[in-house]
Amino acid sequence: MAVVRLLVAHGLRVSVSEGAPLDRLAGAEVRELATLGVELESNGHTTAFFTRPDFIVVSPGVPLTLAALDNARQHGVPVIGELGLAALLLRTPCVAITGTNGKSTVTTLIGDMLRLSGQEVFVGGNLGTPLAEYVLGPQQAAAVVLEVSSFQLDTATVFRPRVAVLLNITPDHLERYPSYEAYIASKWSIFRNQGPGDAAIVNLDDQEVTRLVNTHALASRCYPFGLAPGPGPGAHLEGRTAVLRGLGAGDQQERYELSATGLADEPNLHNAMAAILAARLLACPETAVRQGLAAFTALPHRIALVAEIGGVAYFDDSKATNVGAVLAALDAMSRPVVLVAGGRDKGGGYTMLAAQAGKKIKGVVLIGEARERIAAAFGTLVPVAMASDMAEAVTRAAHLASPGDAVLLSPACASFDMFTGYAQRGERFQEAVLALARRKK
Repeated sequence: MAVVRLLVAHGLRVSVSEGAPLDRLAGAEVRELATLGVELESNGHTTAFFTRPDFIVVSPGVPLTLAALDNARQHGVPVIGELGLAALLLRTPCVAITGTNGKSTVTTLIGDMLRLSGQEVFVGGNLGTPLAEYVLGPQQAAAVVLEVSSFQLDTATVFRPRVAVLLNITPDHLERYPSYEAYIASKWSIFRNQGPGDAAIVNLDDQEVTRLVNTHALASRCYPFGLAPGPGPGAHLEGRTAVLRGLGAGDQQERYELSATGLADEPNLHNAMAAILAARLLACPETAVRQGLAAFTALPHRIALVAEIGGVAYFDDSKATNVGAVLAALDAMSRPVVLVAGGRDKGGGYTMLAAQAGKKIKGVVLIGEARERIAAAFGTLVPVAMASDMAEAVTRAAHLASPGDAVLLSPACASFDMFTGYAQRGERFQEAVLALARRKK
């Protein structure tokens, strides 16, 4: 809808093709399309509809292998995405953040730091408001901070962020990409259009990112971050202190203490380094950076403590929709974990997760379409229970847990088999935990 409004505002004639039947579409949106004079095709995508336009803007969630899109390309019709379209009109300096995990945290943190410096900032992209809505307006912000997904990057065309951040790469969305290498290439493409005046922030503690840095030339200036100091300017950790090097004159360093903040544990120590680098490269004052770090609170459904019942702590990490995110959550746990996982499979494997059985994981409760596949990966390494819904999952997890343990909802899967999204899945978990607490009184 943001794309429709933008194109209509620029005087283009717009048509919309929607795969769902008309009675499943939001009535307000259908009425808005009619008001704007937009032709709507519903309940499928016809060849005629896709071969007549000058160009097609595809929603990020639509597979690029869709037959109608293939047919359009064969007829010479360009296919771009919302990010690529909006980038053509963007006049504001932009920082873009991608990676398999941590994007929302880093995007939000950078936005907070810049706002605390007194700047007007637009924060959006894959997180919240589309860039198309911003460029439709007067573009009065001093900076644009965008969370960017691989799906958006696949059709980003001329998108060129002044500062681009690549946090990490682990297997994800393999139901969409033909191979893991294709997914990796999509993430790396955030640097594709950068030039010598731009900055690339990369995580040298991530195996795939390091391999890419070592094998692919960057046209932009590289600012690595990691546990140990890297070459040239960048950031590293000394305990729980982030140290920035080479951003000022000579050997000057900046030190940011994280131990008293909500970023004092992994994966947020790495997220903090990336955010600090990005903010400082956008000339955000040190005082505002420190204020942003001190004020940080974890985003919803990211290793959030719901309650402690009978000595067992219950954590909502519903945002963990891939194995890499679950492994990061397990690293943050100091207690033995009963893991609640499962949902819609995304094409990756679960062997790395099963390797934590008997180490971090003492038991598993599984829900959703992928539960049999996850159970097969764990085998008999730890007790495995199946549940038909979230309430049953919490009850079964409580039976497997002992005082001093943690029950962690960290699904490693998409949520759309049982829920409208990861947020609803987390809310259902919280409701079930609080219901358990009432029963235990």
